[in-house]
Amino acid sequence: MTTSATAGTATESARYLTFTLNGESYALDIFHVKEILEYRTLTVVPMVPDFIRGVINLRGRAVPVIDLAIRFARGTTTVRRRTTIIIVHISESVPAAGETDGTGLARGGQDGQDIGILVDAVNKVVTLDEGDMEPAPAFGAGIRADYISGMARRDDDFLIVLDVSRVLSISDMVSLGELAREQPPPAGDAATEPR
Repeated sequence: MTTSATAGTATESARYLTFTLNGESYALDIFHVKEILEYRTLTVVPMVPDFIRGVINLRGRAVPVIDLAIRFARGTTTVRRRTTIIIVHISESVPAAGETDGTGLARGGQDGQDIGILVDAVNKVVTLDEGDMEPAPAFGAGIRADYISGMARRDDDFLIVLDVSRVLSISDMVSLGELAREQPPPAGDAATEPR
């Protein structure tokens, strides 16, 4: 976060990656974003929740990819030319190096899990001040209120600012950690995705 002083007052600001999903504009704190990838074929893994579309091979590691549209109960993301996978890193409180918490997140002291988020399109990075943010609405946003950290005013519209740690809850982290630990990395681009 950065702090800017205007007329003697200090306001906190942060940068957010904006993206589109089912015609709605969303934002994630850039702090969580590791990289942005063009859509690539996913390896489907059986017996996982529907919102986990599969895994990708990211530099020799299997990274689970979730479909936010399914997670938000808003249909399925249709893969098109601008479909993108946003790789986010979710940090959790983690046991000491070498210990495990049953999720596969603490291998060698690693603190967190990389997860791919499937979205319709990535738009741009914006800087939002505290004054741009309003509290999450109790209803009417089309997704669970606890997934939203706030609503940001942008021109004549709003961005739904997501709370990544809530969208990917602890129980989901356990599932995703086990998936990443048990699934061998897919072989290049030879994987298939019938979903």
